[in-house]
Amino acid sequence: MAAESVELPLVVIVGPTASGKTSLATDLARRFNGEIICADSRTIYRGLDIATAKPSQAEQKLVPHWGLDLVEPGDRFTAADFKKYADQKIVEIRGRGHIPFLVGGTGLYIDAVFFGYQFGGVVNEKLRLELQQMSLDELYDYCEQHRINLPENDKNKRYIIRAIENSTANVTPNRTPIYKNIIVGITTDKNKLRDQIEARIEQMLENGVVEEAIKLGKKYGWNSESMTSNIYPLVRQYLQNEVTFNELKSQAAIVDWRLAKRQLTWLKRNKFIHWDDLGRANTYLSDQLASTA
Repeated sequence: MAAESVELPLVVIVGPTASGKTSLATDLARRFNGEIICADSRTIYRGLDIATAKPSQAEQKLVPHWGLDLVEPGDRFTAADFKKYADQKIVEIRGRGHIPFLVGGTGLYIDAVFFGYQFGGVVNEKLRLELQQMSLDELYDYCEQHRINLPENDKNKRYIIRAIENSTANVTPNRTPIYKNIIVGITTDKNKLRDQIEARIEQMLENGVVEEAIKLGKKYGWNSESMTSNIYPLVRQYLQNEVTFNELKSQAAIVDWRLAKRQLTWLKRNKFIHWDDLGRANTYLSDQLASTA
C-alpha cells in the first residue's frame, strides 16, 4: 500500500493574496481525500490569525491543515526549515493514502519544495558584510538580479539582508520539479482582486484584527518583526491617532495590493504553472484529480 501512495500527485495551488486559493484548496481536498500544507511565511506564527487570513477553524475542520502555528512570533524560521517540514508532511500524507496539497503565495516556500532547493547551512559572513554596506536601492537591485522576494517590510535593511540570506540556495540549472505534481496558479482581474482585497480588510476589521493587534503588541512588543508587517503597523498608527479608521482601511488595502503584485512577480517566473481563473482552475484540477483516482 505504501508503494502505491507514493504515486499520488503533489497538488500545488498558488496565487496572490485574496485570490481565493484557500477556499479552492479546501473544496478540492475535501472532495479528493487530500490534506493541505499551507505555504505562507505569515501563517507559520502562532497568534497571528486574523491579520494573516489564516484558514478559519471551519475550514480546518473540513480537511487537515499543516504548516500553521509552527513557531512563536520572533522565532527564526527559514525557507530551508519550511522545505524540511513540508517534505516530511508530503511523505506522511502520501503514506496515509491521501493527496498532499501545497497551497500559498510565498514564492520561495513553493519553489523550495517544488524544485527541491538545497540550502546552505552556514551564514556567509563575507556576503553579510557586503550587504550591510549597500544602500537600500543597491539591496533592491541585488534582490532583482538574484530573483529574491523582498520582505513585506522592505524599508528595513536588516529584513532585506535576512531575506537574501534565507534565499541562498543551490538550484539545478534546469529547475526541474522533483515531485510528480499538478500545479495551478489563480489569475484574477486586477479590479476584481482589488475589490477582494478591500473586502477582506473589511472582514478582518469586523473579525477583531484591532483587538488581535493590541493583544500581540502587549505580548511580543510592537517592534517585534512579526508586528512590523501586515496590517499591524497601521493598527498601531490608528491607536495612536496618527491615521483615521478610513485611512487604516485604505492603507491596509494598498499594503496587500503591493504584496499581491510582489507575489505574482515571483510566481510568474515558474514556467510549469498552469494559470487560470478560479472557476476554470477548479474544473481543471477536478478533471486532473479524477483521472488519478
